Amino acid sequence: MFCVRVGVSVADRFRELERPQTGRLKDVVLMATVSGFEGLRHPRRNDLKQFAELFEPLFSASSDEARRHAAAALSQCLHVPRTVALQIGNAPISIAAIFLTRSVAIDDATLLHIIRSNGPAHATAIARRDNLSVHVVDALVERRQTGSVAATIASLAAPEEALQAPRSQEPDDARLLREEKLRSELKILALRTTHDVAAGPVIEPANPLHEALLVRFARTGEANLFAASLAAALSASVELGERILLDVSGQQLAMALTALELKPADSLFVLGSLYPDLAERFGGTTRAGILLSSLTPETSRARIQSWLLSEQETAPEHQSYLAENRGTDPRQTAARQVKTANTVSRQKRSFGRGH
Repeated sequence: MFCVRVGVSVADRFRELERPQTGRLKDVVLMATVSGFEGLRHPRRNDLKQFAELFEPLFSASSDEARRHAAAALSQCLHVPRTVALQIGNAPISIAAIFLTRSVAIDDATLLHIIRSNGPAHATAIARRDNLSVHVVDALVERRQTGSVAATIASLAAPEEALQAPRSQEPDDARLLREEKLRSELKILALRTTHDVAAGPVIEPANPLHEALLVRFARTGEANLFAASLAAALSASVELGERILLDVSGQQLAMALTALELKPADSLFVLGSLYPDLAERFGGTTRAGILLSSLTPETSRARIQSWLLSEQETAPEHQSYLAENRGTDPRQTAARQVKTANTVSRQKRSFGRGH
């Protein structure tokens, strides 16, 4: 089962790297579990059931940052268990917003339950979805939970007497026209109450310098330097680079390398160096080759962009999963420089081929 394998692999990886605090271990196990579920192209019913059972306690025990990352990753999945969608959708809006706005795996029954169980912020996020059904629009109007546009929505709706009249008295064509108009007005008004959303982050192909650094640090097994180089190539934070490396299946790193359009030979070398199990031969190729062949630049860029967007929305609260908080003052003391050098040395001896 993917959940069990991922959990054991993460524990093994952390015995090789620095021992984290209990809270951070839960965060990493949550992200590794979500990553393992993302890797299932066509999850079976048993996979969905076991993922839901494992996800609930991990999500509840993890930090807000880890839960935001998990929600952003699952918002790209085509299949999400209903209990998982409910748990994320009922979370605080700072965590649930991206999932409620983008996920295509939420059915109408789940959306209606979230609208009726939460406040205006959740309804506003749902109102920004594409292709709202008539039932969901009716629920948004009836609850009048679209924040500052509630009064305007009420004025757009039919008079109270008409709303209370049985729908059977209204001609079908007129009712459908009214509902379609109301749906359009609601989406426009809900969008006006939010700040303009910045254009999504653009992922440029890796330049020769980044390619050379990624290959070099993969060859020498320098985990921290590789994570920093990967983050620079993606124009992301070092924390995101570290999180990508912590996916011991290699799925996230393979997506990043594909999105950066790294040369196939270099991608195979990097994956095989950092994750030795991916260098194993299998059916005339390697496991890394099979993994890369299942990815496309378009889908990989879309997934990485969702991580970058989630990171931008929560930038002030970023914390590293691996390294302790870095100082912003470049004038570090000699003692801290020695401590950092020792940390990098330990990482180098215990990562990839250096182990």
